[in-house]
Amino acid sequence: MPVEFRDYYATLGVAKDASPEEIKRAFRKLAIQYHPDKAKGDKRQAEEKFKTINEAYEVLGDPEKRRKYDQLGAGWQQHGGVPPGWHEPADAFHGATGGRDVEFHFGGTGFSDFFEQFFGGGRGRGGFSGFEQFDFGTPAQDTAAQRGADIEGDILVTLEEALRGSRREVSVRRTDAQTGHAETQTYRVRIPAGVSEGQLIRLAGRGHEGTGGGSAGDLYLRVKFAKHPDFSVRGADLYYDLPVAPWEVVFGAKVNVPTLDKAVALAIPPGTASGQQLRLRGHGLPGVNGTRGDLYVVVKIEAPTRVTGEEQALWERLREKSNFNPRRPV
Repeated sequence: MPVEFRDYYATLGVAKDASPEEIKRAFRKLAIQYHPDKAKGDKRQAEEKFKTINEAYEVLGDPEKRRKYDQLGAGWQQHGGVPPGWHEPADAFHGATGGRDVEFHFGGTGFSDFFEQFFGGGRGRGGFSGFEQFDFGTPAQDTAAQRGADIEGDILVTLEEALRGSRREVSVRRTDAQTGHAETQTYRVRIPAGVSEGQLIRLAGRGHEGTGGGSAGDLYLRVKFAKHPDFSVRGADLYYDLPVAPWEVVFGAKVNVPTLDKAVALAIPPGTASGQQLRLRGHGLPGVNGTRGDLYVVVKIEAPTRVTGEEQALWERLREKSNFNPRRPV
């Protein structure tokens, strides 16, 4: 069954020919506005909007996913939702007579059915996307116990959840492709503090049912970190771009820097260069051994784009008096 198309360009409010920089700026602006810890008003509505924005950026912010998405969008109407070269998951099966296809969709993971079908991890552990196939075989095999297949999906986790842990409700809807019968089950999922990108959260026995008395398979949720408006992630360390004025690096300054916990004061030493990293120990994510990583503040020197007449006169005087030459011969 075709899923509803998601217009990710409209979600971020950018043109289809937008540059990667424009897409990043649009995402960051919206992410700051709707981040659950920053948004004003209805927190639940902001959280849902934040997830939608993240899904759009997950695709448009990745060159390969964006290429596939653009190909998909171009042929959406002419090809019934699937352009040339793409196949809906059901087309991948070539089962023996008597096999049965079961379509499943996730809810509460932070990703839409559209993302799961074309870009996500909603698949059996054997690699099929969206569907899992059961071959009940010949009558002689029906009495043999066979373990049910595992299923896997993506779950969007914020950095705050990775730091503190949380509990989420995730639903799995299973639909028999032959009978159309659908059944939805909801599970309470614990996201442990210190969970890492790509880690699998296992729900034992929540996969497909076994046959012939065999045990059920497992449900695996693969962690994908939500893009944060302030921080990027490398292992357990966080990185934050700090814009500073030229005089702040000449004379030194003390500024407040956001962290996942609270803002902390950071001293900028005189003579700090653009691109230099200043480390705040223990303000990253929990590592493998439980020890928190660090927050690296990356200094970005920014010059004013507009100046008053008085300011221009001062800059001109500085130019005349200064012996500083950033392109001095080596």
